[in-house]
Amino acid sequence: MDKILSIQKELKAPKNQKNSFGGYKYRSCEDILESLKPLLAEHGLRQTISDELVNVGDRYYIKATVTIKEDGEVIEQGCGYAREAEKKKGMDESQITGTASSYARKYALNGVWLIDDTKDADTDAYQKQEKKAPSLTPESEKWDKAVENLAKGAVSMAKIEEHYNLSKAHKNKLQSEARQLGEG
Repeated sequence: MDKILSIQKELKAPKNQKNSFGGYKYRSCEDILESLKPLLAEHGLRQTISDELVNVGDRYYIKATVTIKEDGEVIEQGCGYAREAEKKKGMDESQITGTASSYARKYALNGVWLIDDTKDADTDAYQKQEKKAPSLTPESEKWDKAVENLAKGAVSMAKIEEHYNLSKAHKNKLQSEARQLGEG
């Protein structure tokens, strides 16, 4: 247990990644592992991480388990869970599972090594949830600019939807106006 406490005290896993959309810093699972590997070696500990697909109701979760061993004996273990998104733009099903695995592993590592991520969340989804995106309507100041940029191909519909709340009717209208502008 002294070795675990020592590593918890020594571990430095800074938030060196930057989210370009939200402008905040975060750390990835890989960042944590990179900081941990030399400490584990120094203290003679072996760490493994395994994933398990768990069905709860009609949703699937990835359960990641971090196991710390010394001389072949388990001395510490922790789990983290992350739910697979039903759909995520631009990702196929294996990428969605991979993303959930990375998050679950990161949360399991955070628990075992006492890494606190509560000061700032590190996902685009969290930022969108916490900071409500403005609505984009035909009455909005930015409507005409969005139509123009969409028509020129300077921006994609997916990018517009990342930055604005857009009803289905307004999305259709925006696409229609952009098409007309592009043809004219």
